[in-house]
Amino acid sequence: MATMRGTSGSQSSLREANSERLLDAVRQFGSITQVELAQATGLSPATVSTIVKQLLETGVVETRHTIRSGRRAQLVTIAHRAGLLVAVHVGERTMRLAIADSSFDFLEQRSLPLPVDHRHDTTLDRAAVLVAELVDGLGSSLSEVLAVGVGLPAPVDPATGRISVPGILRGWEDIPVAEVLERRIGAPIAVHNDANLGALGELRFGAARGASDLLYVRASYGVGGGVIVAGALHQGHRGLAGELGHALVDAQGPICRCGSRGCLNTVCGAQALVDSLRHSRGSLTLTDVLDLASDGDPGCQQVIIDAGAAIGTVAANTAVSLGPRLIIVGGELAQAGPLVLEPLRDAVRRRVPLAQGTALEVQAAQLGLDAELYGGLAVAADLAHVTARAV
Repeated sequence: MATMRGTSGSQSSLREANSERLLDAVRQFGSITQVELAQATGLSPATVSTIVKQLLETGVVETRHTIRSGRRAQLVTIAHRAGLLVAVHVGERTMRLAIADSSFDFLEQRSLPLPVDHRHDTTLDRAAVLVAELVDGLGSSLSEVLAVGVGLPAPVDPATGRISVPGILRGWEDIPVAEVLERRIGAPIAVHNDANLGALGELRFGAARGASDLLYVRASYGVGGGVIVAGALHQGHRGLAGELGHALVDAQGPICRCGSRGCLNTVCGAQALVDSLRHSRGSLTLTDVLDLASDGDPGCQQVIIDAGAAIGTVAANTAVSLGPRLIIVGGELAQAGPLVLEPLRDAVRRRVPLAQGTALEVQAAQLGLDAELYGGLAVAADLAHVTARAV
């Protein structure tokens, strides 16, 4: 009898472990077919089918038919329940917010401009107020917010959730962003570097789905990078992994915000681009440069091409060290399309170790400027899951 009880307990534990493994895969990918679930979890198709039926009966997941590779397939998603996920992307000149359900479908989205060197207190206050307004507009309350993922344009120490290098986002050093927002919103907060969130967004919902090793390049007002190794985000000591914008490109160049000389950001950051055009085009913004380049302005096109080449050189050198299968380019500069992507690809092709064998792919972010928001929703969902299990 004791042996039978032990066997029964072991089988029950195995079923629970398999069910949790399957649910983790569904949470990671947002929506996934049963065939893909078997591949992602290592479980047999029959086991996956049984678990999905059980979870469907208990209302944990939902299924619907779809077409994959010309064949009908059953798509599995987490069932929509009461509860909201929030993503906040604080950029250098823009703040973007998204509110989604547990299926990662955007329910509301908003964008608003930020002044140069915006203050942390004013920006975080606006973020909290806007979250409350958007949630209220959905007929919900802040008590229904499960968690919030926040992205900042600076390296964030994963141990503290605070910016780890002073000067990059002026005035935000030593600010406990998670604590400030948690007091206002009343939900757990996860704070990350925005390029890391872009990498997670593309990994779970965009061009990198199914990839295990990739480099995400966020080319915006500054250049950042997100590194995925063996399917997981690699942040490095103090969150410094992937700081492409602070790689040395000109030993005699100007001093960067970080305090070093000749960083990539001093060559192809937004300020460097508009300064190079000031004599011939007058005072411009990054948006102006992109719009004029799209309209065929040769000077604006040239500075974007030059920026793509410079970013490509640093990305290629990083790729030689990391060995990714894929480089994904996001951020505002990626909106220039081939103007920035082609010189970047050329720089990657010129690196001999990368050019041999299977070519390293360079793609534009499938999610565009929403990549960081989707990454914020992903970390919010992970945090909500951990918090719920701890209760």
